[in-house]
Amino acid sequence: MAFSKKIARLGACITWFALLAQFVIMLLHREVLLVESLVRFFSYFTILTNILVALHFTAIGWAKPMRALNFVSNDSAATAICTFILTVGIVYQTVLKNLWQPQGIHFIVDQLLHGIIPLFMLGYWLLIIRSGKIEPSRVYRWLCYPILYLLFALTRGYFSGFYPYPFLNIEEIGFGTTLINVALISFGTIVMLALLITLGKWIQKKGLKTQ
Repeated sequence: MAFSKKIARLGACITWFALLAQFVIMLLHREVLLVESLVRFFSYFTILTNILVALHFTAIGWAKPMRALNFVSNDSAATAICTFILTVGIVYQTVLKNLWQPQGIHFIVDQLLHGIIPLFMLGYWLLIIRSGKIEPSRVYRWLCYPILYLLFALTRGYFSGFYPYPFLNIEEIGFGTTLINVALISFGTIVMLALLITLGKWIQKKGLKTQ
């Protein structure tokens, strides 16, 4: 088995485990009706982005039976997904980490979703992704994903009163502050996306990446 497939399968196992564990934790500690709990679970950018990571690793690790996942298996998609999961980790570590103190299995899952998996994805990208196949136009198309997410989160928050993150809570911090928060995170994400594209092409040019 190719080294890339072994790493991808390991990444898939770790990510799916973390997602499943977080899902079970949510079910066991839900404070609202089941349907609302499910909607809220999938309203977190952390969850959705980790699902994209898991799908990418699954598509790479089990390529033949997973052709339906081709949209997440190419190098351009991997670059975008790597950017988004790094954004998850950075925002959590700088903004959200001190808002709660998880213990036990909560702590383990928290560290996986917000720390270990983002770093694992970055390491995988640096070692495996063939930067020569990165197409900037295809990478930037993935920005539709966070844009659509923001529209969903803010619209649903307006009608339901539930905002998945405090920095998006218009009712608590106001529209202006929310807009500033969104602008800062969006700017950081775009800069990181551009840096990964540039870094990938530089590595390819210098011949530092093995296949």
